[in-house]
Amino acid sequence: MKVVVVVGGVGGARFLLGVKAALGLPPIGEGTGEHEITALVNTGDDVWMHGLRICPDLDTCMYTLGGGIDTERGWGQSGETWAVSEGLKAYGADPDWFGLGDKDIATHLVRSRMLRAGYPLSAVTEALCDRWRPGVRLLPMTDDRVETHVVIDDPDGGEGRKAIHFQEWWVRYRAELPAHRILGVGAEESGPAPGVLDAIAEADLVLLAPSNPVVSVGSVLGVPGIRDALVSGPAPVIGVSPVIGGKPVRGMADACLQSIGVETTAEAVGTFFGARTDGGLLDGWLVAEGDEAEVAGVRTRAIPLLMHDPETTAAMVRAAFELAEVGLG
Repeated sequence: MKVVVVVGGVGGARFLLGVKAALGLPPIGEGTGEHEITALVNTGDDVWMHGLRICPDLDTCMYTLGGGIDTERGWGQSGETWAVSEGLKAYGADPDWFGLGDKDIATHLVRSRMLRAGYPLSAVTEALCDRWRPGVRLLPMTDDRVETHVVIDDPDGGEGRKAIHFQEWWVRYRAELPAHRILGVGAEESGPAPGVLDAIAEADLVLLAPSNPVVSVGSVLGVPGIRDALVSGPAPVIGVSPVIGGKPVRGMADACLQSIGVETTAEAVGTFFGARTDGGLLDGWLVAEGDEAEVAGVRTRAIPLLMHDPETTAAMVRAAFELAEVGLG
């Protein structure tokens, strides 16, 4: 069985634990067997800070699947210390609103050194995964520099609007400043990373994780060639709603949906993705029990969607296989 999963950060990483469990693989670390899981990971959140290239979603997936994640925060490494961040603040070094853990900095140092030496991000990610052994092939959506920016009113009270990096809007301002537009800077000139289109073409099933539909899944789909490959590919595409009871499962996805005029409901998000029979993406759409979602041309099913642990998440994944009418083998 070959499964492709389009993912963002925390929610996507936890969903991947369930995909592994559903296929009989250990959620943490490598396992044996014939099943292959490929994660197409959002890199629109990536940013340069303090001379380091930070890839939050790739790292969150890598740490989670490799057993090194801080499970309480959902990001960063367990047992983290913050001496370097405290030293930077003492120097008044900007930005001071983005914390970098000492262990995490080691990852960023290795990545940045390899990137500056000319290695593409996909090769760098593969090298980093040699340490963590996530048991899933983690592919960045692109090797090209794509960054998500958000257009807001000037937060300093000036006239007009300005574009800031998604991380500043999300972390510094907690997405509380209304977003007029969300832009994938560099997306139009980018291309899929090596292996992305091949994975889609060879997949038995494609899953859209319950990640942010605008800045996570949406960023992956914004790389030219990926959406078309999913629409025309042989594998059924099943999405999992990131909205339960009119609220995002995690984070501030509602602020992102509002920026594109989409209501924070399972039905609205499913309609936003659309039916593959009508040029959209979905063959099936899993929603939470109690949520009503009629999406034209898409098979829907209501199931428990909270990812309490890998096994409850595996039940969600098994439901996705059933909805796609694909056997687990």
